[in-house]
Amino acid sequence: MRFLSWVMVGVLVLGTSACSRFIEYDGPEVTRIEVHKSTRQMYLFHNETILESYEFELGFAPVGDKQIEGDGRTPEGRYTIDRRNPNSEFYLSIGISYPNEQDREEAAALGFSPGGDIFIHGTPRAFRRADDWTWGCIAVTNAEMRQIYAMVNDGTIIDIFP
Repeated sequence: MRFLSWVMVGVLVLGTSACSRFIEYDGPEVTRIEVHKSTRQMYLFHNETILESYEFELGFAPVGDKQIEGDGRTPEGRYTIDRRNPNSEFYLSIGISYPNEQDREEAAALGFSPGGDIFIHGTPRAFRRADDWTWGCIAVTNAEMRQIYAMVNDGTIIDIFP
């Protein structure tokens, strides 16, 4: 009976560690990310070689460049990955350096805040299979987000195209 208890504890420990949100990546460095909003395709590159590609969901108003806070659009332009959130409300997330100086100036000219907190993140159960549901972020599956979180380092360039 005691042996069986130890076996069960071992199985539980191994099972729990296998379900970790964090995975290891030891492949080529991701040197840049390209996001193509119109085709809903995101590519992770090492120099000119595509390492991975993903489909994604956008904000609830997906067409056009983000201008102001709450417009439901995803920004367009060149940014960097500037932070990570392992405790994200949306599984895991990596931050995009929006707004930049130009974004702030454009929003100010309209008399509004540009907003912020734009991320690539996972998808909670309530939004699975939903189209364009974020507030301007880029949403992938949780399994894909695990992979992206492991592969992409802070400081990586991200180009977001219409």
